[in-house]
Amino acid sequence: MRHYHMKQVAMTVFTDPNTSHHIDDFSDFYYEEFNDSYLQNISDFDLDENTLICSPITIADAVNISFCVIYVLIFLLAVPGNLIVGWVIGSNKRALSSSDVYLFNLMLADTLLALILPFSAVSVVHGWVFGDAMCKLVCLVKEINFYTSILFLVCISVDRYMVIVRAMESQKAQRRLCSGVACGMVWVLGGVLSLPSLYNEKFYSKMGKQTVCAEQFDVNNADEWRLATRILRHLLGFLLPLVIMLICYSVTVARLLRTRGFQKQRAMKVIVTVVVAFLLCWTPFHVTTIVDTLLRAKVFQFSCSTRTSVDVAMFATQNLGLVHCCVNPVLYAFVGEKFRRRFMQLLQRRGVLDRLSISRSSRSSSVPLPSEITSSFL
Repeated sequence: MRHYHMKQVAMTVFTDPNTSHHIDDFSDFYYEEFNDSYLQNISDFDLDENTLICSPITIADAVNISFCVIYVLIFLLAVPGNLIVGWVIGSNKRALSSSDVYLFNLMLADTLLALILPFSAVSVVHGWVFGDAMCKLVCLVKEINFYTSILFLVCISVDRYMVIVRAMESQKAQRRLCSGVACGMVWVLGGVLSLPSLYNEKFYSKMGKQTVCAEQFDVNNADEWRLATRILRHLLGFLLPLVIMLICYSVTVARLLRTRGFQKQRAMKVIVTVVVAFLLCWTPFHVTTIVDTLLRAKVFQFSCSTRTSVDVAMFATQNLGLVHCCVNPVLYAFVGEKFRRRFMQLLQRRGVLDRLSISRSSRSSSVPLPSEITSSFL
């Protein structure tokens, strides 16, 4: 329990334009006004931290510049990497599997996210200078990527389950048609779930002393709106998709462990890598967001130190999650032998590489793969 002692200060109370009373102690003033002798002996009081306005977080300019550089680096890595993935996948439309369709749409979502990172890079240094309409658009793109990226990963996990566990590789044409419909539904669902981001707008923050782009709910029902949007995020944007992914991949890995063959073992390694990379990038942010929600719902006891710690953690873990759009091209494409072979063939057609070295590489890696388990660019 904190105690704050009243200072013995001089105070002038004006009761009449021509008369003033000089009081040397607050207790005398309270006694005169309220005729309460108890107030004369008051020396300290208890502070209710729930009524405090916490001091704003002060971040050094060097830290802001560092995050600005990180955003730019992610942008420079993610955009070319995802465009290469789209180029390779799009150049082989006839032989695409359903997982390749999901991968192409995941590339689109990650590319959109990477394209708005320069706006975030500028905002961490100079505040939001791009206007209210661009604020809503940037936040909308972030939210759409937030939902669609994990939903496309769920689609890939379900597709791998159907191929490996249910042995549905012979129904390739039917699954490819279904994958197109599923992708359309994912984009629509992601857009609908992202509509609350339109509550974001630019405004001048007196605490931060700069213009920011953040959510602005009506004061009377801000807590209810924020809680509702957070529940959607936690359930549909993380927990439910994670459960589906873990179930599908667990059953798939268990099936692969009971089989033999180099290609199937390699498929298992890719699956494990996919799950681990996703968890490493996004789980810290989701856990921190859940803690923030519980803090706002007063499940945890509020304090300014806790509030500050959660705010800093959310900022840091969100940047970690952005790295995932750089990791995706590596995990889902460059580790695949078929993708590398196709990419080298495209470069050969463009005349980028020497034909002799390419022909040797093609002959050494042109052994046909026996199953659709490895026919995907995964």
